Order: sequence, then structure tokens, then C-alpha cells
Amino acid sequence: MTDAHARALGGIGSFGELVNSGVKTLALSAVLPAAEMDRLFPEAERVAERNKVQLYRESDLLVTDLFPADVATGKDVLLIYQGSTKDAYLRLKADADSLRKAGLYEGKAREAIARRFGRMLSYPTWRINELLAEQGEFRTLRDFGIRASNLFLYYRDLDRATEFYRGTLGMELVADYDMARIFRMTEDSYLILVDATKGMHTADEPKSIAVALVTDQLEQWHAYLATKGIAPKSTFAPKPGRAHDGFVIEDPEGYLLEFERFNQHPENEHLVPQLAQTKVLRGPASTVPDGLGFNATVTWLYYRDMQAMQTFYEEVMGLKLVVDQGWAKVYRGSRTGYVGLVDERRGMNRWSEKKAVNVSFIIDDIDGWFNYVKAHDTFPLRGTSVNDDEAGRYRAFVGYDPEGYYMEFDLFREHPLNAKLMRYLGTAAK
Repeated sequence: MTDAHARALGGIGSFGELVNSGVKTLALSAVLPAAEMDRLFPEAERVAERNKVQLYRESDLLVTDLFPADVATGKDVLLIYQGSTKDAYLRLKADADSLRKAGLYEGKAREAIARRFGRMLSYPTWRINELLAEQGEFRTLRDFGIRASNLFLYYRDLDRATEFYRGTLGMELVADYDMARIFRMTEDSYLILVDATKGMHTADEPKSIAVALVTDQLEQWHAYLATKGIAPKSTFAPKPGRAHDGFVIEDPEGYLLEFERFNQHPENEHLVPQLAQTKVLRGPASTVPDGLGFNATVTWLYYRDMQAMQTFYEEVMGLKLVVDQGWAKVYRGSRTGYVGLVDERRGMNRWSEKKAVNVSFIIDDIDGWFNYVKAHDTFPLRGTSVNDDEAGRYRAFVGYDPEGYYMEFDLFREHPLNAKLMRYLGTAAK
């Protein structure tokens, strides 16, 4: 037996174990010339039998944008599977062939076939995105460099809101544009308070959003806020065994703020290690008691069609799912800024056509992302170009997600008013 055959058989054994354990639905062997596969096949069948899987010898592998088009040209590959998986593969191959014969195997139709094949191979969406990007011009937001998460909220009394976030919650004001104030909530999660008479939204629009301020000091925050006369909307009653504990308050104009702790729990097995790598942040001049701060945020958004929104955030934005609560999904936007999708039938808020919020990301290559979105009609745009403000402080554009939230993308520039903000953005992990 040659070294190449030994490696091929080892791969079949390893993949067979993964298929048999349910980790993978379908796996592919090494690609070999037909004559070499003839010599390998008898022993491959014995390896497959030991791992309780089946083999299908494929001499015309489905061509998708997951792999180079010529990866198996003129060669054979073994499909490693159980049950009806081979039939599902052959149906997928027939669907691709029908599109090809009709001259329609391109664009979104071709991408859909690739994604079906990727899911059959048990690749997560983020890995499918990476493979598509390697083989062609497909991109997601993540490919253009997410520097930080950002959020715009709109107020009648901007000064009062500013004093609440700075004085009561101890957040650091890092830029003041007069009609908008930028606060740093965590290492790379920002909040922009906007004068509603001068912004994109009015203060009368529904506040279809909640902001989770993630902290391990729930009891201390609850006690501190009580000294400020701020009571939660419901009784704070943490219980052992819960995936998360918390309480909710309203800010000065009714936006919901959820003080939340994610506990060690099967639901949080991906999130808790990420949170452990972040530090608690409080404003340097804060009068909030020592030790009180936040190490992450979750922007909760409320939707009717959760499946469509999962597809948007995974396949368009390129974000990774870290918590699945069934009726709520949490995605990592920046290192400490998360986005939560909530089924509006179960959440604290309901879906509304208008929403007094812009969900935003600060990105490195704003022009590259805008040009990609425009060229591929990725989502509707609010304007026809990327815009610079007259003072030269930032560059931005706005689009709409499938259920109407404004999606804003920002690039901040060197400017006297941005000095502190730019220092923080310069050290933010991508």
C-alpha cells in the first residue's frame, strides 16, 4: 500500500467516524484518478463497514462555487454517508443540471446550490461564506472589516439623555457633535444619542429595540440604581440553573435597557468563553461605584420572520451565531458588541413599521462595502452614494434590512472632535 493510499484510507476512516457519530451528514474522500480508486476501493469498503457508513463512487462530482471547478475533473471521489444522504445529493445534482441546461446556473441560483451542498457537508454558514469568497466575488460585511458595533437612538431632550448615560450609568462620552453624542459602552461597542429634531427618526416613532448591558455585577447594579430612584420594570429574582438573569429599566425617554448576566449553561457554551476574554469597562471619570461597568452589549431587534432574518445576518452580514434560545438568536458583531434577533411574539417589544433606531457598524472599507452592496443589490439603499458630513468627521451610508430597520455603516475620520474616539477605534480588535 502506498503512502497516498494509506492517507486516503485514514481520511475515509476519520470521516466515517464523524458521519457515524452524527457530526457530519456527508463527507468526501480524497480525489483520485480512476485507476488508483480501483485499487483503493476494496479496502475503502472494509473501512466504511467498520465505521457503519456507506460509500458512493462519484466520477462526476457536482460543480459548485464551494471548491475550484476542476477539483475533481477526470477523477473519482467517494461520498461517505448514511441513510438517504446519497439520494439527497443526487437530487441536488439534478437540480443544478436543470439550471445549467436552462442557462440559469449563475448568480443567486448557483449560490443557492452551493449553500445546499455546503449544508449537506455540515459546514456552518460562516464557513460556506468563506469558501464562496475564495472561489469568486461573493462577500459579506465581515470581509470589509468590522471595527466596532454602533447604535443610534433618538431623543427629544438630548441633554437629559446625555446626563443619564454619562452620570447615572457611568459611560464615557468620547465625541460631542452637539446634535449627537457618542458614548463608549464597552471596548468596541458604541452608542450615539441623537437630537430627534435633526436626525433620521423622530422621537414619536416606536422604540422597537432593547439594549442588553452585559455584566456579572447584577446585584450591585440593582442596588446602585435603587439609590438613584430607578426601579426595574419587574421584580429582580435571579434563580440557580437559569441560562441568564437580569432586570429591565427604561432610559429617560423609554428605551429599554436590560442589565443581563449570561450564566454557565448549555445554551451559552459558545458565548461565555468569549465574555471571559473581555474586560469590564467604565468611564474614567465615572461616579458610578468602583467595579460597576459592562463587558458586552446585545442590541435586541424584533422581527416577524425569524428564518429570513437569520439568513440575512448569516449570509449577508456574515455574523456568527453564538447563542440559540429558540425564539431569540444572538450573533457576534464586533468583539464585545452582539446583535440579538427576537421573535416579536415573545419579546419585550413588538415589530413595527417605523423604528426610532439605526443599527450600525463602524467598518474599515466603507466604500468597498457600499460598492459591493450596490453592484449585487444586496439590500435596499437609502441613498445613491456614500456621504461625508460637511465638517469632515465621518463618512457613512444607510440601507434597510428585510424588515425595515435602518442599517448604517460608518467610517470616522481624524478630526479634533474625534480625537478620543479615534484612539479607541485604533486599538479595537477587528
